[in-house]
Amino acid sequence: MPIDYHLHTFRCGHARGRMADYVRAARERGLREIGFADHIPLYFCPLQRRPPALAMTESELPQYVDDVLALRAANPDLPVRLGIEADYVPGREAELAALLSKYPFDYVLGSIHYIDGWGFDQPGLRAGYRNWDPDALYRRYFLLVQEAARSGLFDVLAHPDLLKKFDYRPRGDLTRLYRETALVIAGAGACVEVNTAGLRAPAAEIYPHPAFLAACRELNIPVTLGSDAHDPEEVGFGYPEAVALLRRAGYDQLAVFRERERRLIPL
Repeated sequence: MPIDYHLHTFRCGHARGRMADYVRAARERGLREIGFADHIPLYFCPLQRRPPALAMTESELPQYVDDVLALRAANPDLPVRLGIEADYVPGREAELAALLSKYPFDYVLGSIHYIDGWGFDQPGLRAGYRNWDPDALYRRYFLLVQEAARSGLFDVLAHPDLLKKFDYRPRGDLTRLYRETALVIAGAGACVEVNTAGLRAPAAEIYPHPAFLAACRELNIPVTLGSDAHDPEEVGFGYPEAVALLRRAGYDQLAVFRERERRLIPL
């Protein structure tokens, strides 16, 4: 079985289970390597406005790091990587870089969850889609993905078409936008995550779309694989479908990381 580089923890406020249970589930499913990548503190929000159920606090981050490192030491036969999922917010790059530099992360997942302050993937904020022309919204989103890649802050672009989560789709064809975005990611030397959480969402589709993944493969962009598990039962979720998608796109390797250094292993 492959890797799972996108495991959350209870500290984000919307995940369940002990971290050791995620490791146990990974063993039961035969995973060869795992990585915790919980949500980084919302550094871009004023302290008094940080929602408690979206990410850990800055005071919890050191303990999160210690807990992952302790699990690594306790499981020498199963590589346990220290990752983090960090939101990209234009204009706040220096703050994020300073925060990331404090800890020995093996890899950093870069995510877009906000467009001009709107948390588009939050169920309670779905009404915000009505304020946008669908094609303009997708263009805005993918320009943010491109900015995130150019920032150089991230090893991997996580769930790179998350905007489709609620099955809100553009009217036009996205082929050119996928290609344009893939070119930027390739130029930045970043990876793309194949994330199975979309199968659990109204979109009922792995992130990214097969056409986007094909554009990445044409440019030899490496990929990682993650379940985005928020419960031990979700570890390795949807992997037969993900592996099939990867093979159809022409991938036969996955990227893994240690101390921000990338290498490739067989799929």
